[in-house]
Amino acid sequence: MIRRWADGALTLNALIWGATFVLVKAALSDVSPVLFLALRFSLATAALMVVFRTGGGGPGKGRAAAAGASAGALLFLGYLLQTIGLRFTTAPKSAFLTGLTSVLVPLLAALVYKNRPQASEVVGVLVATAGLGLLTELHLGAGIIPELGTIGPGELLTLFSAVAFAAYIVTMGHFSGKMDYEILSVSQIGAAAVLALSMFWWAEKPHVEWRPAVVWAILVTGLLATALAFSVQAWAQQYTSSTRTALIYMLEPVFAWMMSYFVVGEGLSGRAAVGAALILGGVMLVEMKPLNPRPHPSE
Repeated sequence: MIRRWADGALTLNALIWGATFVLVKAALSDVSPVLFLALRFSLATAALMVVFRTGGGGPGKGRAAAAGASAGALLFLGYLLQTIGLRFTTAPKSAFLTGLTSVLVPLLAALVYKNRPQASEVVGVLVATAGLGLLTELHLGAGIIPELGTIGPGELLTLFSAVAFAAYIVTMGHFSGKMDYEILSVSQIGAAAVLALSMFWWAEKPHVEWRPAVVWAILVTGLLATALAFSVQAWAQQYTSSTRTALIYMLEPVFAWMMSYFVVGEGLSGRAAVGAALILGGVMLVEMKPLNPRPHPSE
């Protein structure tokens, strides 16, 4: 029963991230990307320190803080590579390549758990990946593989960001069931904030115009899409697998379209609608386990 609550909590994360896409896109015209990440993660860290009040020391807390910091470094690396990559590639290509996180997670998780993912998980990920390609309106070549054309620096950076995000999810799945999720939450976001604060002043030409869109984007992403969402993930991954987590997160572009439709009136083509249906179908395959179900070591 608690696993159902964990899956529902991760679905809420996907909804939050999908709903903030339009807000962040509008804000980035008035604030440089790494500075935005620094402000977002700093606000989230401050909020978590107030809520959790994780004081004191001890070997257990020290190990949890170190584990959270390593996960936070991977999280920040994923965001950084994805943001820089967007400067050199198109948004649809970036969306598809980032979505490959869900394909990479079962492979990395197999190395961590030394166990093959379930058949339902593999089929569900493949179905959802096909849906992601359709949803992002890519020109398809053979089957579900997008015709990316020449692989440039933008595509490579975005692919590396997918690897970093996959490693982050697997890392959290490895530690979440063994350590205090509150310490993990604070330390991972704090590490990402420190890295962003140490980089924004030399990695880019920082600028910010304090318009309402920027202020709201920092508040919403800092408090909801970061402090709340990643704390929820640290808790939820105690009760669900890394592969299931990654697949549920493929609902994010579906929720992003829904918010875009209701806010700015952007419609969904027939092909993209089929893609959204495939993503939902992939999630259901993993959730219902129709193909030789067996317990996952992380569940």
